[in-house]
Amino acid sequence: MEKAYLVLSNGMTFPGTRIGAAGDAVGELVFTTGMVGYLETLTDPSYAGQIVLQTFPLIGNYGVIEEDFEGACAVRGYVVRELCEKPSNFRSQSDLDTFLKARGVPGICGVDTRQLTRIIREEGVMNAMICAAPPESLDAVRAYAVTGAVAQVSCRAPYTVPARGERRFSVVLVDYGAKRNILRSLTSRGCEVTVVPQHTAAADILALRPDGVMLSNGPGDPAENTACIAQLRALVGRVPIFGICLGHQLAALAMGGETVKLKYGHRGANQPVRDLETGRTYITSQNHGYAVVSESLRGVGRVRFVNANDGTCEGVDYPGRQCFTVQFHPEACSGPRDTNPLFDRFLNMMGGVGHAEG
Repeated sequence: MEKAYLVLSNGMTFPGTRIGAAGDAVGELVFTTGMVGYLETLTDPSYAGQIVLQTFPLIGNYGVIEEDFEGACAVRGYVVRELCEKPSNFRSQSDLDTFLKARGVPGICGVDTRQLTRIIREEGVMNAMICAAPPESLDAVRAYAVTGAVAQVSCRAPYTVPARGERRFSVVLVDYGAKRNILRSLTSRGCEVTVVPQHTAAADILALRPDGVMLSNGPGDPAENTACIAQLRALVGRVPIFGICLGHQLAALAMGGETVKLKYGHRGANQPVRDLETGRTYITSQNHGYAVVSESLRGVGRVRFVNANDGTCEGVDYPGRQCFTVQFHPEACSGPRDTNPLFDRFLNMMGGVGHAEG
């Protein structure tokens, strides 16, 4: 087994065993707390530019199943406590080490992921490097930044996915790094979905005459996407809009709001979110490092959901503009489906009653 090192930008070094592809990798080190769903994590475009650390100690035990992928693998590196070399699952097509090698993703196992998680929680998200030998200088590690990630993961040309069953609505999905289950959640409800690249102009979207527009999840700093924000500013109020994750943040920025980088973000399938309108608390799946500043939308949007742990904004309604957005993932797969009916709310905005996904 080849030795490898995880080197943090603060100088701390963790020796371990290499998994995945050969070579070194630098990225923003983040942790996710999901007990299952490592395949969905590894194929979530929202992790572009990041080295992902799994807090659950054993990863890979049910193998690799392509049907469960959410998109193309965009992670920079992968960190686990113990990697299962011989998965046991009738659906498994290969093991996780083979998956990482095939996609050029370096990884490391045999490191103390509990200690690493505590460091990130105390000091905040930081850059790191997976390498064969600790570098003499950490300048390149410290200088790394996640930039241009949305353009990297968005589709290159529009395409259309037919509704499952009777076609009831036409929806445009703006792809900032969309997960496949957003598509499945819409098409299962009778929506024909036209997926368009992140840079698509508002006029071109409206020219498709959609019943509604879906804003997807995606990676990176939302404020970096100035062109996308400008197009959303021209779109809000013209057609029913539902935004998720990065789409939620971009809509807030388009409405004059602000976003802020969180100390270590929310990543995992156990994030409690309180509905301020009903008082009900939901368990949600999340993956984001930035949050909308609630106070910045005063008089423009009404904060509907808040994180029950830290009080950060988790969802906004825009009265009179046919627009609502959420920070969490109602399409979560793998993850809780408590908030899946938000897709039915979107259908109601477009003029019809939805149905529960089977």
